[in-house]
Amino acid sequence: MQDHPPTRRGALRKLAAFLALLPLAAAAPALAADNFPSKPIRLIVSYPPGGSNDIAARIIAPELGQALGASVVVENRAGASGVIGADHVAKSDPDGYTLLLSSISPIVLAPQTMKSPPFYAPKAFKAVNMMALTPEAIAVGPRLSGVKTLKELLDRAKTQQITLSSSGSGGLPHLTIELLRKVQGNILHVPYKGAGPAVTDTLGGHVDGIVMDLPPLYSLIKENRLTALAVTSEKRVDFLADVPTAQEFLPGFNVENWVGIFAPAGTPDAIVAKVDAALRHAVAQPKVKTALADAAMAPAVMDTPQDFQKRLADDYVRWGKVIQDAGVEMTN
Repeated sequence: MQDHPPTRRGALRKLAAFLALLPLAAAAPALAADNFPSKPIRLIVSYPPGGSNDIAARIIAPELGQALGASVVVENRAGASGVIGADHVAKSDPDGYTLLLSSISPIVLAPQTMKSPPFYAPKAFKAVNMMALTPEAIAVGPRLSGVKTLKELLDRAKTQQITLSSSGSGGLPHLTIELLRKVQGNILHVPYKGAGPAVTDTLGGHVDGIVMDLPPLYSLIKENRLTALAVTSEKRVDFLADVPTAQEFLPGFNVENWVGIFAPAGTPDAIVAKVDAALRHAVAQPKVKTALADAAMAPAVMDTPQDFQKRLADDYVRWGKVIQDAGVEMTN
């Protein structure tokens, strides 16, 4: 038997029912935001415990949870230079209950060294806000004990090859070395598998110096086991005020590694606004500021989540060009 088309009356009933549901559908995000948070929030860190991202997460999580009125649980999901944890968040429900705490490498740098990146960060994530900044440190070990300034290092590179270690290829330290090579090309990047081996060989005199995020080098600089020539922030950092910035000698040489919180794309603006307000409150607490400074990170928030979203997009373009120009090998 052939099906008959619905009657005009039946079609009108279906249309009326559909129209009646539209206000409820439109109100759903607002209702979700009103009730947020109603359960614990997972804060994903895409590196193992003990690194600077993990330290930042464990500093901020208790205060963030207190401000939101819900537990914030730090969860480490390491692998693929941080991309695995970031991708997990990108593909999570956009309801505010799975957030990412990330520095620049897992979402801006590492994906651009992959043949098939699993996400495009400016579209995959909705920025909540920045919470801290930390520069790269340019330091030398005992092999160049007579070098005290960045100018002296680059002058030395005019007559001999300078070897600078980093924690690996494609990260922000490596790209900072590539920027130095544009100034003075007689510099050789020596990548290691992690910060520990790079530091060990620099202290042991196997390489001339090291470029790395400041936190892993901070105590060694304070103990005078490494000589800091410069930090790459826009201004000198308070906790190493006697160390000049690179741009005091090389105008415009500014490399800062941010740490911030991101939600999956599609998360309602009202939920992002709630987490942003809580993050601002948490970062402003004296004990958080002290803990971040002890970890060689400077508290920093941007005016709005949209400003941080723009910073993410701008950094993606900036560092993508450096990666391409440096010929960083693509990996799976």
